[in-house]
Amino acid sequence: MLSRTADHLFWMSRYTERTENTARMLDVNYQTSLLPQSTAVAQVGWQGLLSISELLPAYKEQHDEVTPRQVMEFMIKDEDNPSSIISCLRAARENARAVRGTLTTEVWETQNQTWLEVNRMLKNGDFERDPGQFFEWVKFRSHLSRGVTVGTMLMDESLHFMRLGTFLERADNTARLVDVKFHAVQSDFLGTASEKDQEYDFYHWSAILRSVSGFEIYRKVYRDVIKPERVAELLILRPDMPRSLHASLNEVVSNLAMVGNEQSLETQRRAGKLRADLKYGRIDEILATGLHAYLTQFLDRVNELGAHISRDFLVPAAA
Repeated sequence: MLSRTADHLFWMSRYTERTENTARMLDVNYQTSLLPQSTAVAQVGWQGLLSISELLPAYKEQHDEVTPRQVMEFMIKDEDNPSSIISCLRAARENARAVRGTLTTEVWETQNQTWLEVNRMLKNGDFERDPGQFFEWVKFRSHLSRGVTVGTMLMDESLHFMRLGTFLERADNTARLVDVKFHAVQSDFLGTASEKDQEYDFYHWSAILRSVSGFEIYRKVYRDVIKPERVAELLILRPDMPRSLHASLNEVVSNLAMVGNEQSLETQRRAGKLRADLKYGRIDEILATGLHAYLTQFLDRVNELGAHISRDFLVPAAA
C-alpha cells in the first residue's frame, strides 16, 4: 500500500476517535456541572478538560477566564482549535475524501454525511438548545463510522491501518483522562474524606466511568461500591474493558502484526513490550510507585510508538 494512502486512512480514524473522546469528556463535565458544587470546583473541572487535551495555553490566548460556555465553544465550534469537534470532523472527512477510492461507499457516505450534518446542527443552534443530545449524536456517529468500517471494508491493510489509528488514539485519550481526573480527587487515597467529600467523590468517579461507557461494566465486574483503585484497574489493566489501555494495546499489537514487515520489527517490539507491561501489571504496584508517573511514561511511550508507526508506514511529517 502507498504510504500516502495508509496515512490518510490512519488519520481519518484517529480524528474520528478524537471527536468521540472530546464529546465524551465535554458531556461528563456538562452533566457534572448540573450537580450542586461551588464555582471553584466547577472551574477546576473545566480547566482539567483543557489540560487533558493540552489546550490550556491556546485557550488562554483567546480568553481571560475559564467558563463553561467559553470552554464548550472552544472545544466544539472553534475552527482555529485543531482538536475541536468541528476541526476533527473536517479533518476526518478530508482524509476520507483523499482516499475515496479505497473506501466502500458506506464508509465514505457516513463520513461525508456526518460533516454535512454537524455543520447544519451548529448553524441551527442544536448544541445550544440541548448540549447533552448533541454529544450523544457525536458519539453515535463515531459508533456508526466504526461499525460501517468493520462491517463493509475488506479485511486487508486498509482496514488494519484504520484500526491502528483508532486504538492508538483511544489509548492516548484514556491515559490522559485517568491522569487528570485522578488528580482532581485525592481524598480517597489520603483516607481523610468527609461524608460530604465521599458523596461528591461517588459522583466524580461515576462521571469518569460514564465518560468511557464503563459504569455498568464496573458494576458487573466488581459488584461493589465505586473505589478509585478499581476504577484505575478497570481503565488501565482490564483486557475485556473496550476502552482500557490494555484492550487498546491488544488491538494495536494485532493490527501492527498484520501490516508488519522487516522495517517495522522495532516498532512491533515496542508495541509488544508496552502491551506486556499492561498484561502483567498490578494496580497495587502502579499506585505504590505513583499513578501520575506511570501514566506520564505511558503517554510518552504511546507517542513514541505513533512516531515509529509514522516513520515505518506513513507519510513523513514535515520538518
